[in-house]
Amino acid sequence: MADMTDISLRTITLAPALLLMACSQSDPAPALQAEEEVQNTFFSALAEHCGKAYSGQLVSDDEADADFIDAAMVMHVSECSDEGIAVPFHVELNGEWDRSRTWLITRTDNGLRLKHDHRHEDGESDQLTMYGGDTTDEGTTKEQSFPVDQFSIDMFNAQGYEVSVTNVWSVEVDPAGSESPKFTYQLKRTIEGGAPEPRLFRVEFDLSEEVEAPPPAWGHE
Repeated sequence: MADMTDISLRTITLAPALLLMACSQSDPAPALQAEEEVQNTFFSALAEHCGKAYSGQLVSDDEADADFIDAAMVMHVSECSDEGIAVPFHVELNGEWDRSRTWLITRTDNGLRLKHDHRHEDGESDQLTMYGGDTTDEGTTKEQSFPVDQFSIDMFNAQGYEVSVTNVWSVEVDPAGSESPKFTYQLKRTIEGGAPEPRLFRVEFDLSEEVEAPPPAWGHE
């Protein structure tokens, strides 16, 4: 039978080691809380512009976007709730306004999600719609990135858009009242990310001056 003094000494000796082990297992709660606070600040900054519309322009120079050079553009923060924000993207092409695109930013259990709601003029969904992705890190209070999700990869592959399976979208927004505030939407593909060739589409909107709100996006009347 072990001597009680030996047991007590072993207990005292083990206690600091056990304490160190417990401390070394980092509690994920603070990190998750910090990520949520960053994304909440980003979400709130976009929501501050709810109901407002702003003009913008193409600021990238990819040859694939020749039709967008000097095209009139308007983004409209048209619908807001605690769970999601809808931002229709209107662009004038060949003298006609294309109102087929709406960016949807919503909350998930793990961060934020960006989806692209594409409609025809009669309101019917395009066959290529609701693609996008979820955040995979906290991002910043100004910028969030959305790598393509599996749902979108499967859709792109099924419909012959294999070139899009490495898409990464990003959205940047300055809160109302910022100096020279902007809203930016970007699509990017890189060779490093697995794309056969680089791709960049980037449009930028001036949030310092409102414009008249456009008609509703197709399918959102």
